[in-house]
Amino acid sequence: MEARYAIRKRQLLDECQVSPEIFEHVIPRLYSFMKPFVTIFQGQVGDQHAKTYVCGLLSNLERKNVESIAYRFDHSRLPLQAFIGWEEWDDEPLRLTLRHQVKTHLGQGDGVLVFDPSGFPKSGRQSVGVARQWCGRLGKVDNCQVALYVGYVSRKGHTLVDQRLFLPKEWTKDKARLDQAGVPKASRAYRTRHQLALEMLAKNGAGLPHGWMSGDDEMGRPYWFRRRLATLGERYLLAVPSNTAMRDLETEPPEYRGQGRRPRPPWQSVEAWSQSLGEEAWHRIDVRDGSKGPLVVEAVKRRMMSRTHRRQPGDEEMLVVIRYRDRDQQEVVKVDYSLSNATPETPVWEFARVAKAEHRIEECMQRSKSEAGLADYEVRHWTGWQHHQTLSLLATWFLVRETERGKKMDPCDDLAADSPGHRDDFARGVSVRHHAAYAQGATEATAT
Repeated sequence: MEARYAIRKRQLLDECQVSPEIFEHVIPRLYSFMKPFVTIFQGQVGDQHAKTYVCGLLSNLERKNVESIAYRFDHSRLPLQAFIGWEEWDDEPLRLTLRHQVKTHLGQGDGVLVFDPSGFPKSGRQSVGVARQWCGRLGKVDNCQVALYVGYVSRKGHTLVDQRLFLPKEWTKDKARLDQAGVPKASRAYRTRHQLALEMLAKNGAGLPHGWMSGDDEMGRPYWFRRRLATLGERYLLAVPSNTAMRDLETEPPEYRGQGRRPRPPWQSVEAWSQSLGEEAWHRIDVRDGSKGPLVVEAVKRRMMSRTHRRQPGDEEMLVVIRYRDRDQQEVVKVDYSLSNATPETPVWEFARVAKAEHRIEECMQRSKSEAGLADYEVRHWTGWQHHQTLSLLATWFLVRETERGKKMDPCDDLAADSPGHRDDFARGVSVRHHAAYAQGATEATAT
């Protein structure tokens, strides 16, 4: 099967012709794209700095920090550094405009809001929020900053829309350190990542049509967080660790012997429960081909009860287990466990769709880091971190819009968009300093 897939993919790629029109007028489109966002700058200096910085984030620079961007476009470093690092301009209106555009272009009633924490390795201890903590990017505890992002996923596309920087307790207890980093008083109280998620939900939930919320096993682990979402009227599908304790509510309890309390089904881990199932319990769900071949997904759902943080029986939830097989459909290569407050009648394919949304945001995070400079900042101040992150979200959104435009113009859509040639050609058209410099080929950019 793998050989046939590779041959067919090569045939399709050979047939693809990427239209040159896809890359025409990219620079004017970038300037037009930025217009709604830069209206807050009532002067040309801030307007131009914002455009220059977004262009730099989209460029082919190896390190997309302020200094490299300024030198790339032959600008003085200090004005751009001040604009990003410490000038008091509010980036909230930019994210508000971003949210409105995402709603307009991607909004659907069954969309999914996805929470995704991400770590940024850092040396030293002066950068705001840096501490020894778990860094998913490194897969271990190390010196890093951690931020929580919320993304939006629908059948029309996916992108990031907002972020919050997590401050460890050691930071919130050190006033001198907070003062030095310029952390606003309203943001100095210690808040868990789940509390930050609830803040972003309150800020963005009403503005983005959605029918689901999702997140990784860090977000789904606390029972109180799931209950809070249910209280707010949110329907969730949150990943949980494999050792999460469950009581199967669809199995017969042990036989009652006539004395004491009636026995109940035993507590067991979700992993042990899923491994005890026969093959007939799993539902095969067709998923479109992955980049390395066909992707086979099998899923099962079950009414169950989990435990609270005090190890007491909790409310009834739905357990959803999704396992992924390799391209030869022989071995299970990955298993995801999730809990949901959806009704038992919810079809298993709908659970699989929402679970896939969480992986979409992981892809979007990777794209933002590799193509829009999300992780390339070298700022220590709270203000600088916020400014960089917001402008990087705008750069990511521009790539989403341009990719969608390219798919509509190119008859080979997905294959063309994913091919190396497409990426290289598109790279020569996106990033800019001003129209004359673009025409001379002074800048390049990367995009899928």
